[in-house]
Amino acid sequence: MENLKYIIESLLFVAQEPLSVDRIKNITRRAETNDIRNAFKALSEEYEIRKGGFYLNEVAGGFQIRTRPEYTEWIKLLIHPNPPRLSKAALETLAIIAYKQPVIRSDVENLRGVDCGGVIRVLLKRKLIRVLGRKELPGRPLIYSTTKHFLEVFDLKDLKDLPTPKEIEELGNSSTENTEGTFSGDAENTADDSGKNS
Repeated sequence: MENLKYIIESLLFVAQEPLSVDRIKNITRRAETNDIRNAFKALSEEYEIRKGGFYLNEVAGGFQIRTRPEYTEWIKLLIHPNPPRLSKAALETLAIIAYKQPVIRSDVENLRGVDCGGVIRVLLKRKLIRVLGRKELPGRPLIYSTTKHFLEVFDLKDLKDLPTPKEIEELGNSSTENTEGTFSGDAENTADDSGKNS
């Protein structure tokens, strides 16, 4: 299909969400899957060579044009975003749902040890989780899972990109080591500075 790369680029530019190969195929009606994948690859390579203000990111099962992180400071000056903040309780609940999905509320509450009804409502409202259906148990409880918006927000291609428990533990250990190193380094600099001043 002639100009497929530029058709895809224009669609990416106006899309509010990541566009999948299948979605592009449905829109163009004539493009082949391989041609669409090649167009995505060519666009990505062009953006990387150019090193401009944006890049093509594979996220949430599709592709999306995103601004480069190094220009965040200036973007914030223009649009003054109010980043959605999640409480610790909301993050804990979201993590449980992400790793245990599909999951029902009572399972989440058993793991957290507290009522999660309000937190789940907030996560539903923010479209980070969704209701999959009802479980065949007494009371027919709702079953929850994460959404594509969750993948977008956390910059994940799919759920396989979630860090493993081992990776999380290693990250926690390395940040503790870095913090300890910073404190000891600061103490040494203070001692050095005090010696120079006397």
